[in-house]
Parts: sequence; structure tokens; C-alpha cells
Amino acid sequence: MMRQEILAGMERRRRWSTEEKLQVLSEVGVEGATVADVARRHDVTRQHLYQWRRQMRDKRMVPDEEARFLPVELSASSPQGWTCGAFPANDRHVEIGLRNGRIVRAAADLPENLLMRAIRIAESA
Repeated sequence: MMRQEILAGMERRRRWSTEEKLQVLSEVGVEGATVADVARRHDVTRQHLYQWRRQMRDKRMVPDEEARFLPVELSASSPQGWTCGAFPANDRHVEIGLRNGRIVRAAADLPENLLMRAIRIAESA
């Protein structure tokens, strides 16, 4: 005999704003967090996160807020054990740490529109 469970009450469906979706997606990859980890943490399915990623890519989801300044840390030398194979030691470059834990490294004279495109790609990947 099969057992069935009947759930009574309101349907449990949550509406997520664009900002909330972006915040949840930005947690993937931070400190090794997987899509499954983040989905469990926010009580959604992995498929939700993949769907939100696809929406970001297809519809260019962006938060309503304007771009803002972020703290920058300058150092005289590279961190211990870090090498930058793409840039000679005497070349000027920038390194941007993103909220999702990824790092974008680019030539200092890279045009702003290309740098912003690289950042968007790294954030949505």
C-alpha cells in the first residue's frame, strides 16, 4: 500500500527580485561554495540558480542601483606564491577581486568598456 501525503495551506512560492537573484548567484564559487551549497542555503533548487544564470546571460539582468566605488588595496609586491604569467613584471596591470571570489586581471590601459565586459562575464560565469 502506498502512502500519500496531502499538504494543506498556501502554496509556498517566493518572488525574488533581480537584486536578490544577483546576490544569491554571487555566492557561487566564494570560498568553494557550489551551486548545490548555495541553493540549499537559500532553500531553492539548483535549477533555479541555473535558470537565473541563463536569465542574466540572455536578458542582461542588472541591479537597479548605479555602479559604485569599491575599496581598493594597493601593495608594493605580489602576494606570496602568486605569479602573473600573462604580464611581464615591469608591465602595469590591475587586479580586481569580485564578490563571487573570482579575480579579473587586465592591462592598466585596457579600455573601460572591455574591462567592464570582462567583469560582467566573470561575475555571471
